[in-house]
Amino acid sequence: MCRVAGAPPRILPPLALMLLAALQQAPIKATCEDMSCKTGFSEDVHSAVVSRTVHGGQPLLNVRFQSCDGNKKILFGSSEPEDFRVGEDGVVYAERSFQLSAEPTEFIVSAQDKETQEEWQMRVKLTPEPAFAGPSEKDQKKIEDIIFPWQQHKHNSPLKRQKRDWVIPPINLPENSRGPFPQELVRIRSDRDKSLSLRYSVTGPGADQPPTGIFIINPISGQLSVTKPLDREQIASFHLRAHAVDVNGNQVENPIDIVINVIDMNDNRPEFLHQVWNGTVPEGSKPGTYVMTVTAIDADDPNAQNGMLRYRILSQAPSSPSPNMFTINNETGDIITVAAGLDREKVQQYTLIIQATDMEGNPTYGLSNTATAVITVTDVNDNPPEFTAMTFYGEVPENRVDVIVANLTVTDKDQPHTPAWNAMYRMTGGDPTGRFTILTDPNSNDGLVTVVKPIDFETNRMFVLTVAAENQVPLAKGIQHPPQSTATVSITVIDVNESPYFVPNPKLVRQEEGLLAGSMLTTFTAQDPDRYMQQTSLRYSKLSDPANWLKIDPVNGQITTTAVLDRESIYVQNNMYNATFLASDNGIPPMSGTGTLQIYLLDINDNAPQVNPKEATTCETLQPNAINITAIDPDIDPNAGPFAFELPDTPASIKRNWTIVRISGDHAQLSLRIRFLEAGIYDVPIVITDSGNPHASSTSVLKVKVCQCDINGDCTDVDRIVGAGLGTGAIIAILLCIIILLILVLMFVVWMKRRDKERQAKQLLIDPEDDVRDNILKYDEEGGGEEDQDYDLSQLQQPDTVEPDAIKPVGIRRLDERPIHAEPQYPVRSAAPHPGDIGDFINEGLKAADNDPTAPPYDSLLVFDYEGSGSTAGSLSSLNSSSSGGEQDYDYLNDWGPRFKKLADMYGGGDD
Repeated sequence: MCRVAGAPPRILPPLALMLLAALQQAPIKATCEDMSCKTGFSEDVHSAVVSRTVHGGQPLLNVRFQSCDGNKKILFGSSEPEDFRVGEDGVVYAERSFQLSAEPTEFIVSAQDKETQEEWQMRVKLTPEPAFAGPSEKDQKKIEDIIFPWQQHKHNSPLKRQKRDWVIPPINLPENSRGPFPQELVRIRSDRDKSLSLRYSVTGPGADQPPTGIFIINPISGQLSVTKPLDREQIASFHLRAHAVDVNGNQVENPIDIVINVIDMNDNRPEFLHQVWNGTVPEGSKPGTYVMTVTAIDADDPNAQNGMLRYRILSQAPSSPSPNMFTINNETGDIITVAAGLDREKVQQYTLIIQATDMEGNPTYGLSNTATAVITVTDVNDNPPEFTAMTFYGEVPENRVDVIVANLTVTDKDQPHTPAWNAMYRMTGGDPTGRFTILTDPNSNDGLVTVVKPIDFETNRMFVLTVAAENQVPLAKGIQHPPQSTATVSITVIDVNESPYFVPNPKLVRQEEGLLAGSMLTTFTAQDPDRYMQQTSLRYSKLSDPANWLKIDPVNGQITTTAVLDRESIYVQNNMYNATFLASDNGIPPMSGTGTLQIYLLDINDNAPQVNPKEATTCETLQPNAINITAIDPDIDPNAGPFAFELPDTPASIKRNWTIVRISGDHAQLSLRIRFLEAGIYDVPIVITDSGNPHASSTSVLKVKVCQCDINGDCTDVDRIVGAGLGTGAIIAILLCIIILLILVLMFVVWMKRRDKERQAKQLLIDPEDDVRDNILKYDEEGGGEEDQDYDLSQLQQPDTVEPDAIKPVGIRRLDERPIHAEPQYPVRSAAPHPGDIGDFINEGLKAADNDPTAPPYDSLLVFDYEGSGSTAGSLSSLNSSSSGGEQDYDYLNDWGPRFKKLADMYGGGDD
């Protein structure tokens, strides 16, 4: 069977408005299947025309390699592996993105048999497409065809022989095309459309997948078109697959891949990542010092001129000391210094306007944008501190510490509050004993000369210090100034009145105890350090003397005793007695000093030993009956133990009933000598003698309680109570309690009697029978009887003293009106009102009733006070409402008690 081969493959250049697909057509060379087969490339030189811009991974062409043995494994290679790669199917891909030069690019494609190592080579020549000046009308009307690879079957044989698939070069389509749309790109057809009715379709992103509808195909003619402008910044390429099926939907041809690359147009300006860039550079930096990097991005293709940016500096402010202090790398955006003379003290900040332009900086066709670069000149230590004066002066009173005596001021042109500005001071001379130090004020940077050790005017009257100032960090290299500045500080010491001081202090005196009162002990004097002041002699006084044993002469400081010195006193600790004395001068102001006298008292045998304890208990029988006693002596060795214990000769019953045995130097045992001693309390005298020279002895009485004991040697409860008895202290306490209780009872009785007398004194001093005023005025107590005796006639006595608040705001209030406020608690009224006040009060009430138009028809003469609520008695108005007293029955007054006896006699009797 024979096949037809046509012209060699080629890639057509793109049109300005419409990019035609590069086509490869099958060779049209008659061959017969039975001709001889030759393994190798189909041609020695393969030429192809491609676009000037090549993208990484882009398929460029397909080299045809014929293998007579289908089992051979062929390995393809390229002489330029960094630029081109050959796949296992013979497709040549671009390894990276680059621009083709105007001259043709050539490289070698090799094929090697992996088993036999046989190798074949073919030269490939890539020619960039010529610059497009505009499509001709003929080219616009011409649409190239893409023909499906055909396959031919051997008759009456199950074996198939399929033609190798072709690689369709990419279709390049510029973005932002203006149309008209739909715009035809290429026509896809099968060479079997002459014998069959075929239907064409495309699939993939942009066709039937999102974004859908960008590319469409005529199912009959196979015409592939684009429906709208493309944007490379959104999608840079589309990968479609073309299909050919018959009317029944059966696949007629294998699908072919179509790649559509969107060609970039310069439609985006460069954009800086920041509108304001901040950088720093040290002052005094040399030319070529890196400062900062500014960066801009362009959404266009970075591998094409549309996305290739170039930077430049448009302006610099300020322009001193040079208008071109900085430069910028036009490709990387690195800003560096190009001139010397950066001085922070003169210019602290520079502002640069940076421009970025695409199209490799072409000012005519490139798009540009600007940003601001702010460069701060940082400080370095190029200025040392300098003193404002050569000599500073100060003064300080003697004996004062932590006092600032002088302020050292410096100037420094560096940036304040930085290590290059902060000053450090040190003394280089004039203070060998370290009495001064210099601190730095963190705010003003001044040096504060401070006294740290007391200064004595009598020793040093003036100091001349040499000081130096320098920064915390050393000066920068190349600075010609000296690293430090020096000055002199003159300090004058002022004489002040100082306190006297005792010598020695404290003073120790050793003295035996028992020194009698009035004895001279020692002389304790002080000295005045003020040798250059006119002062009188010192005066002495006692400041502290706990036992009041001493006195001091105010003139000469002689100390004498006022009482006997006793080592055993509670004021003596460890044989030492301390007293404090005061020495004062008459300076201005007066000063005083204290001194301590320590008296070490030596012990003498002035205390006799005593027995301890003072009371003991033993049993009536001989066994067990031992009592342990201890001798106590306030003195110390050798005037204390060991002690001698013995019983006195008189009375004779002591030695007859008792015996004592010493068991150690301080302890002895007292026990019964007889077999039985009747229970009771016995006073047993014991003579104890110490070891002093001379000896001291005393007779101590031990109170022994003899009781009946149980088998364990313990006193029984009854016997213990009987034998114990009550001590003298307990008896005195009980008697005192009884006396106090009797006194309290007596005081209570006296108080009760006095209270009764006071109650009787409160009764009226006059006879109620003769007190007509009382009988008349008390009839207002209508129903109280004996239960209502707390009445007050003060309102009747002085009605003018009524509070103004009780008067009505408008008009005059009648005094017989019922008040609307709560009932008052009346105070205790006096028992003897003035008779004249009652008449005035009644007249006032009558006047108020006559002048009040709103008053009810009350008899104002009778209603002179509000009587209160809840009274069990009737109204007193009925007393005067009758025409005569004969109509009333007053016999009930006899039932009201003695207080109403006078009324009962006057009204309740017979006709008399």
